[in-house]
Amino acid sequence: MFESAELGHSIPKKEFDKREAELREQLLGAQYELLAKKKGPVIVLIGGVDGAGKGETVNLLNEWMDPRHIITYAFGEESDEERERPRMWRFWRALPPKGRIGILFGSWYTQPILERVNGKCKSAEFERYLQDINHFERMLVDEGAIVLKFWFHLSKKAQRKRLKALEEDPKTRWRVSGLDWERFKHYDNFRAVSEVALRETSTGEAPWTIVEGTDPNYRYLTVGQILLDAMRERLASTAPPATRVAVLPKSALDGRNLLNALDFSSKLSKKTYNQKLEKYQGRLSLLTRDPKFANRSLIVVFEGADAAGKGGSIRRITSALDARHYNVIPIAAPNEEERAQPYLWRFWRHLPRKGRVTIFDRSWYGRLLVERVEGFCSESEWMRAYSEINDFEEALSDANAIVVKFWVTITQEEQLKRFHDREKTPFKSFKITAEDWRNREKWADYERAVCDMVERTSTKTAPWVVVPANDKYAARIAILQTLCERVAEEL
Repeated sequence: MFESAELGHSIPKKEFDKREAELREQLLGAQYELLAKKKGPVIVLIGGVDGAGKGETVNLLNEWMDPRHIITYAFGEESDEERERPRMWRFWRALPPKGRIGILFGSWYTQPILERVNGKCKSAEFERYLQDINHFERMLVDEGAIVLKFWFHLSKKAQRKRLKALEEDPKTRWRVSGLDWERFKHYDNFRAVSEVALRETSTGEAPWTIVEGTDPNYRYLTVGQILLDAMRERLASTAPPATRVAVLPKSALDGRNLLNALDFSSKLSKKTYNQKLEKYQGRLSLLTRDPKFANRSLIVVFEGADAAGKGGSIRRITSALDARHYNVIPIAAPNEEERAQPYLWRFWRHLPRKGRVTIFDRSWYGRLLVERVEGFCSESEWMRAYSEINDFEEALSDANAIVVKFWVTITQEEQLKRFHDREKTPFKSFKITAEDWRNREKWADYERAVCDMVERTSTKTAPWVVVPANDKYAARIAILQTLCERVAEEL
């Protein structure tokens, strides 16, 4: 795979000087146009062997273009904060918004390759990691990102020569460490593992470009021209037509579904409710203080019909928790900053550290519910979100998070009663809006979307719990009891 990057590619200095001036001007123009039209983002991954010119190329790209609109990250060892979250979390946070260029010096490829080279990662685990990367990059491209991946290569002989030259020059000696020479001893293994990684992840939507790193003039012009071509192609393109997707099965012929088949008859007296409330709040408090929980995190997702009682259930959970160790994240329509990122981005950044609890009052499932029903995203976007969300929640589970998802629902008759009650009660009137009444008119559409959502995203690691909530007392206890049982099982 690396043969074409060992041919001795080079560009004479005179030719480089001429082409550099033109390329710089064109890159700057394309960068400003991309920024103005927000037709990005552009994500540039820089990887490869030590001494192949990765750092110099990153510096030159910042010199050729306006660095104020380039986000450059150099990833080193994980911090404690990063180790306590999904392995992709540090990269999720580094993604550039639409119209900006993000250069990731070291990326989501570095850790799996090094772990495989050092024997800390088995073949099956390595293959799964690469598969996860493919899914993630496909999502980025589907969300409108340009993903450019550059692998800087040197032959073994060329790398030894390059490291010695850097070490002998007093001005560059600091750039070569004992770790570089230690890695050089494993060159053959590193090359073999890297070849597998590049072959498995060079996809149609995010292919790898292997750049020979021997001659700086050649590598600079190669990377710059590919970046320019990618930006120009995006700027020249019109909005692509909606992707054709498979049609979901229609509703059951007898009209029965997951929601209308629920039993809403369960009720609790206030006395029984208070007894059970104290019991399960106490148990939840103890579970989240258990020493074993210090190595876990808890993510609770609340979705449900308007006026179903999500807020009341959340308050009963938080009453049992240490206020220093939980966050409640209320989700509304995305703001301008959030719309400039992949739809999952605004949830990625709120993920809890180990030993903490995060409760989402509405969540990433908005794409499969309100965005689907109200037409805020295309059919292809919400159809692909099923697998993207499953991948995301699997990553949470892999990072030791306990994910508990509740759909809290009521009958149409009960909802109408609660709407009228809110309108008549001064301190509740703020809870009822014109949007609630409008959503009620689309009850059947939302019901279909909910049934599809539960069927396709209720997994072993993150199952849905559907809670009938015509009786608020019974619903709150069912939620607390389920939460305690899930946490206890995981610990």
